[in-house]
Amino acid sequence: MLKERHELVSGRIREILTDNPVPERYRDYFFNQADFLMRAEAIFQKAWQDGNAGSVTDDALSQRSMEECVADHEAMYAALRDHYDTSWLNPEVCEKHLGDAARVLGFLAAELRSGIACVFEGRLFEWTILLELFAEIYGCFLEDPADLQEAQQTIYWHFHDYTADFIETQVKNLVCPEDNFFTDIIMHVDLTDLTYLYRYGLPVSENELQTAAFLNSMSEDEIQAMADTYTEGYRIGFEVTGKDLSKKSTVSLHYCIGFERMMRAAIKNFEKIGLKPTIAREPSSSFGGIGAKRGAYSTSVNRQYDYDHREDRALYFDKAFLENRLTCLENAYTDHKEEALQHGGPAVLEVFGEEPFSPETKPSAIRFSEAQQKLSVYQMSRAGEITNRFIPGEERSFTIIAYPIPEIARDAGITRSEEEAGKRFEQIFAETVKINTLDYKTYQKIQQCIIDVLDTAQTVEIKGKNGNETDLTVSIRPLADPEKQTAFENCVADVNIPVGEVFTSPVLEGTNGLLHVSEVFLNGLQFRDLKMQFTDGFVTAYSCGNFEDPKEGEKYIHENVLMHHETLPMGEFAIGTNTTAYRMGRDYGIAHKLPILIAEKTGPHFAVGDTCYSHAEDTAVYNPDGKEIIARDNTVSLKRKENVQEAYFNCHTDITIPFEELGSITAVAKDGSRQDVIRDGMFVIPGTEELNLPLTASE
Repeated sequence: MLKERHELVSGRIREILTDNPVPERYRDYFFNQADFLMRAEAIFQKAWQDGNAGSVTDDALSQRSMEECVADHEAMYAALRDHYDTSWLNPEVCEKHLGDAARVLGFLAAELRSGIACVFEGRLFEWTILLELFAEIYGCFLEDPADLQEAQQTIYWHFHDYTADFIETQVKNLVCPEDNFFTDIIMHVDLTDLTYLYRYGLPVSENELQTAAFLNSMSEDEIQAMADTYTEGYRIGFEVTGKDLSKKSTVSLHYCIGFERMMRAAIKNFEKIGLKPTIAREPSSSFGGIGAKRGAYSTSVNRQYDYDHREDRALYFDKAFLENRLTCLENAYTDHKEEALQHGGPAVLEVFGEEPFSPETKPSAIRFSEAQQKLSVYQMSRAGEITNRFIPGEERSFTIIAYPIPEIARDAGITRSEEEAGKRFEQIFAETVKINTLDYKTYQKIQQCIIDVLDTAQTVEIKGKNGNETDLTVSIRPLADPEKQTAFENCVADVNIPVGEVFTSPVLEGTNGLLHVSEVFLNGLQFRDLKMQFTDGFVTAYSCGNFEDPKEGEKYIHENVLMHHETLPMGEFAIGTNTTAYRMGRDYGIAHKLPILIAEKTGPHFAVGDTCYSHAEDTAVYNPDGKEIIARDNTVSLKRKENVQEAYFNCHTDITIPFEELGSITAVAKDGSRQDVIRDGMFVIPGTEELNLPLTASE
């Protein structure tokens, strides 16, 4: 039956290429989309054999020459990469040419691109219903005027009716390791033949090609060392928090394609400790969120496109849809409750090196209404609560590590030969490996000296310099028994690689002042001259210099830092101690390209959102010196005891002040006595002198 549906709808769409009777205004749009779908269908047929997707090692897609791979890739992605300014994928183009139909048809053009994943994985059901959606919308435009209300209702009911199927796939991809498309690629393809990168169906750029070639040039020992750092961080994360890893059987892997050689070694490491990998795909549908870099992903083919379409689900997002989605999520977890209980959490490999991106805000792009923003916040809260019930936060862990991509060697305005760029990338990569494997015992000892001072503080004052206007007072959790308790975690390289920070959950009451950073890269976006005002621990005002209109800057922060919340608390105050990483950023001129994972270790940072102990506050955590870290809660997270929905925001964004903009960090005791931790960008506590060496070394 499904195969017949597929043949029927694909045949109908094929007819549009020769017989397209819609009104002339829409003719080019529908021809263009039908042409894209039939190009994708041709690729789908290469992999489809007797009703089953072919093996990634011997099907027709895996046997393509590099020239064939590139040709198929161009058919799928050229409009995004090379022709976005004139493409129907661009909301401005749709608005200019399609009038009142622009929102519906612009949405549809982007949604159809989610079919690329179905094509390359051979997912007949998802591919068929997407083709049917297009055919139904096409039918709404056969008359003039077009039935826009019917078209929008068709989209609404498509997502409403298939929500259970979409959610089931998401949950299975998270907790069920069997028959995983991505694991199959990692473990079984010939990694020396770079055509394998095109088997994913993801965008492939020079970043992915050059990364894979570079890893192929590394020795087995080098690859194994990278994998060991990654997997040991995950294992130790369970150990140091007293969680029982033996209860777990799966780990969710996230990686950028091109790193398969390392990931193959990592999977073998995980198998030795009883864990099988689960791997999902980077979301490409409005349902999962366009542009989210998680699962198996690649560097973005067009970040403006990602930004333009990031809220496309606003076209069908209402309370009824949301409640249905949450019900489906709970049902899916119930169906897989045993697998969920055995899931250990994510092991994440991030990449960095892309040029900072400051998007253009387009009025023509689909955006949440104020009511939908509130629904989105509610969804995040409820979905987090449901997930935590089936995968308890106090029983799971994670690890995150980051590596550069070749683009990091190609600076804007600087011309380098391919050879020069290649050498520069290799140097930065080697420095990153060094940073990821710094001796944690050295930092552990130094950081304890800092904690000993901070534990005497009632408040900590942070002030900027060199134009940085930061003037903050952070309130610190008092210790009832300083011999057995501490307010700060001595964070070494386990879950959060690389080594190098001490952090706490601030007391919100009494945390006041201005946080200012001249430039920072958050959640994939550039923020210039970012300012956030805190009153009793909550954000009360904010601005940035990205736009001429201050209101646009406020909206930008509200959407991408506050995540549509009216306010967020300061969930973390930390002092980064990895001055070696800071020096790397300065020496290579890449500080603006460092991911927050590394950047947060290169200066004091402040997170807005949940604390670092979110959903695991009741699990006792101890520093290496045996003291219990008692600052795991704040007045928001404590609300979980009455109403868990009010306790979490399900977001956590770190904002770092670089050392050259840092005037001082001073611990202020209850009696008013003061002791500097940092003065004029240098550590001044006895025992921390080694941290200043990278800061003072000659150029």
